[in-house]
Amino acid sequence: MRRIPILFFALLIITGFNLQAQSLTVDAKIDSTVIVIGSQTALTFQINQQPGQKVISPLFSDTIIGALEIVERPKADTTKADNGNILIKQRYIVTSFNDSLLYIPPYPFVLNGDTVWTKSLSLKVVQPFQIDTASNQIADIKPVMDPPFNWKAVWRIALIVLLILLIAVLIYILIRRLIQKKPIFDNAEPEPELPPHVIAIAALDKIKNEKAWQQNRIKQYHTDITDVLRVYIEKVYDVPCMEMTSEEIIANLNHLKFENKTVYSALIQILKLADLVKFAKWDAAPDEHELSLSNAYLFINETIIDEQPLKNDIQ
Repeated sequence: MRRIPILFFALLIITGFNLQAQSLTVDAKIDSTVIVIGSQTALTFQINQQPGQKVISPLFSDTIIGALEIVERPKADTTKADNGNILIKQRYIVTSFNDSLLYIPPYPFVLNGDTVWTKSLSLKVVQPFQIDTASNQIADIKPVMDPPFNWKAVWRIALIVLLILLIAVLIYILIRRLIQKKPIFDNAEPEPELPPHVIAIAALDKIKNEKAWQQNRIKQYHTDITDVLRVYIEKVYDVPCMEMTSEEIIANLNHLKFENKTVYSALIQILKLADLVKFAKWDAAPDEHELSLSNAYLFINETIIDEQPLKNDIQ
């Protein structure tokens, strides 16, 4: 009669171990069953366990088996299953350099002394190249293979450049028409350059109308007159007057003393009085100011080449 309780307790212990083993399931799979020698594939171990359980996994050094080398060690990827269990994936990146059929045996996973085994797998490693084992000659290194020309990328870049140019043209048109109120294309021909005497007379007219000396800007008045004459002489006589002193200008136009003494004397009067006013602070009389402007008109009118004088004197 006492044997019945003993058998009962033994059945309970065995049943508990079986339930514990059933709470742990493991699986192994490989992404590719055939690979080219030297290429890589993934070997994954999946553990389905209850929360809080400590499962002892197999440890690998550099290889899974002798010819199956580990390229990248796994990082545990843990997710929660619908039934409350935990799924742990250990994904190894592996490769092989042996042309053979590799047998991956079952591997044990231990939970509290109970062992669960994965299924066995196989991996075919293929050598795609023909190797002449009878020849002892060392083969040359193959040249670098040029990839095919990517026309799609070229057309894509060309379209982007054209789009940017189109946007730039549209912005230019909008600014030109709406903001600046100008025609899109400026076809106006440049105006012909006016003759030197026309420019000089217009500048003297401006000096006359400004009446600078009457406003006590005497130095500015005489400087403006001499500047007009310097520019005019430079264009007509090709003498670099802007860099010359008054004495140098008179010396370079010494021929006027014989051709037109009145013009020569007028030039001397303008330059000498301007130097006195600018450098010696000469207090000139009103008629001297008027005389410098009148002589400037005279000099320009008398030196016009093949044209009628525009003005005879100051009015």
